[in-house]
Amino acid sequence: MSFPLERIRNFSIIAHIDHGKTTLADRILDECGAVTVREQQAQMLDSMELERERGITIKAQSVQLHFKAKDGLVYQFHLIDTPGHVDFHYEVSRSLAACEGALLVVDAAQGVEAQTLANVYVALDNNLDIVPVLNKIDLPVARPDWVKAQIEDMIGLDASNALLVSAKTGIGVHDMLEAIVERVPPPKGDRDAPLSALIFDSWYDQFRGVVVLVRVMQGRIKKGQKLRFWATDVKYDCQMTAVRKPALFEVEEIEAGQVGIVSAAIKDIAHARVGDTVTDDNNPCAEPLKGFKLVKPMVFAGLFPVDNEDYQDLKDALGKLVLNDASVTYEPETSLALGFGFRTGFLGLLHMEIIQERLEREFNLNLIVTAPSVRYRIHLPGGEIMEVDNPAKVPDQGKVDTIEEPIITATVHLPQEYVGPIMQLCQERRGVQQGLHYDPGGRVGLSTRCHWQRSCSGSTIDSRRCRAAMPPSTTSPPAIATPI
Repeated sequence: MSFPLERIRNFSIIAHIDHGKTTLADRILDECGAVTVREQQAQMLDSMELERERGITIKAQSVQLHFKAKDGLVYQFHLIDTPGHVDFHYEVSRSLAACEGALLVVDAAQGVEAQTLANVYVALDNNLDIVPVLNKIDLPVARPDWVKAQIEDMIGLDASNALLVSAKTGIGVHDMLEAIVERVPPPKGDRDAPLSALIFDSWYDQFRGVVVLVRVMQGRIKKGQKLRFWATDVKYDCQMTAVRKPALFEVEEIEAGQVGIVSAAIKDIAHARVGDTVTDDNNPCAEPLKGFKLVKPMVFAGLFPVDNEDYQDLKDALGKLVLNDASVTYEPETSLALGFGFRTGFLGLLHMEIIQERLEREFNLNLIVTAPSVRYRIHLPGGEIMEVDNPAKVPDQGKVDTIEEPIITATVHLPQEYVGPIMQLCQERRGVQQGLHYDPGGRVGLSTRCHWQRSCSGSTIDSRRCRAAMPPSTTSPPAIATPI
């Protein structure tokens, strides 16, 4: 059954880690009647065992919902719940490319923090309509007026009509869904035009092969249709079109403006790349869709199997995992002590830890992980410049003129009373203060240049260290912005 474009809303939930976006997604599912009382559980959209154990979202998840608004019409929502940690930032950027709007969830007690800023800037770059949502208003320490002022001062968004919600109790969730209908624009697209669909996620299924998650921009995808993948120019017959509700539910077609799952018995994992365009082989679109920015790994480590006979299994596992997480890079590496393995690039230390655990759990591998390092730039006497991410590849000292290591400019936003401890923390990490400015609302912006290898988490100053540096009476830790 075709659903009118003007009654479709595609949106993501973006927030700093632990600000309650996954719990809010659970309440949205309840409000839309997507799950029965018997099926209800916490973290409905966190399908991985690792996500439930750690209480964090690692993979963005999409779900199709139906909501009856106060105007009496039924609207179709495509909700994408995204991770909050900076190490999974690539998941957020890909998800936002499939949406027209975003719910910016901010903890009413904690206020604006690192990923609040980073994610909202990505949403603004994608020209999304942003709906501010203040979560956890049921807490005794909630300060909604203070947080609204923060959003306006630090982000520049109008927070006068920010929605007050408690994801734990369900307060304000219905009004929030009504606001989505009113404030998030419907998608644009011509369903009779040649097919163009953007692949923004993919994974390997042992029965169906490579399965892709697409946002259809123009045209429609039907079962039996001959599809062409633009970048690799390979052709496959579509064998399944489906949506999550949140269980997998097969449909006849996925039309322009909708998000859905496509299976075409793709056995080669290189044939379905994230960011590629899918079109109709018999009636192709004129040009491919704009893909995603390539992300550069920041932390590198060697992955070696404990048993050298598992090398091929590790290679296959990395190929399937990279299909699911395109921000990971790997290349073969040999060690005299450890044998054959792979030099692998990650976005941060948590990202590295998660990938290691996924390889060990999902593919039953025993791994040895070498100490992480960053990429260094080495100037040789002849004017040649080389970049190395493995200490074993560094030339002899006599053959090196200079060695450069990555340096970041970080802006830390914090309350005035914590300026001293945070400045001390930055100096301990070889940070050089660049500037200090006072923002409205009692906040201070501290700019510092620091060496990437010495920063606490590889991409932001570690909030745990910041909390340790604060007085025991701290009730509101500082918001730490992502490096510029």
